[in-house]
Amino acid sequence: MQSPELQRVHSFLSDFARRQAARTAPLPGGFAVYDDAYGESRANNQVVIDADVDPDALPALADEALGHLPHRLVSVLDDETGRACAEPLLRAGYTHSTYLVMLHTGPVPEVGPAQEVDLDALRVPLTRRWRGFLPDVDDEVLRQLVERREARRRGADVVQFIGARTEAGEVASWADLYVDRTTGTAQIEDLITAEEHLGRGYADAVLAGTLHRAAAHDCDLRFLTADAMDWPRHWYERRGFAVVGHTHAFERG
Repeated sequence: MQSPELQRVHSFLSDFARRQAARTAPLPGGFAVYDDAYGESRANNQVVIDADVDPDALPALADEALGHLPHRLVSVLDDETGRACAEPLLRAGYTHSTYLVMLHTGPVPEVGPAQEVDLDALRVPLTRRWRGFLPDVDDEVLRQLVERREARRRGADVVQFIGARTEAGEVASWADLYVDRTTGTAQIEDLITAEEHLGRGYADAVLAGTLHRAAAHDCDLRFLTADAMDWPRHWYERRGFAVVGHTHAFERG
């Protein structure tokens, strides 16, 4: 049985996906989200499963919902459901990633040097970082992965981009902060540091800034998601985050 905190996280993630989308379509066990302006972005064009679903029916369901696209992303919010869906989706050619839901349980940091920035300030460092992550994609894909941040502004009551700058004024590290004022829930998403500025404390400044702002919005539940197989999970644990659950993502194409 899910804890109340995990139920709040799942509701937040589901609501954010719906609100961010240009359009949605109901599906058994969940819904599909679409945004033609960012057709290369899987996160903006995916199937979200947030209720019980027939695992064996899910591959065909995803093909029907996303058949106009060359790629597939199926996000399953419940851990038990995600594990049940893994075998049918793997047989259908999907890869499987598990993500940790991590709640902030430590003290809230004092406000530091990080500040809100706009997308104009992020375009150059974000494009450069995406080019490092995806060296083989074309410029249009990179453009959409950067510009899709504008769509995120629809996803929650408060959406802020928080950045830490170098002495020269360049944004060295950044993250998104999403706040639901009604439930007092905040998500920190996409904490990234420019490669040339790694190891200099910029990410710590951004994380402190997002946590401070979330608390200032009276959010008693502050969370993020982290790849279960990647090193940042340990970095977050050392900064007061604890694992409370898992979500699942399945990709193809």
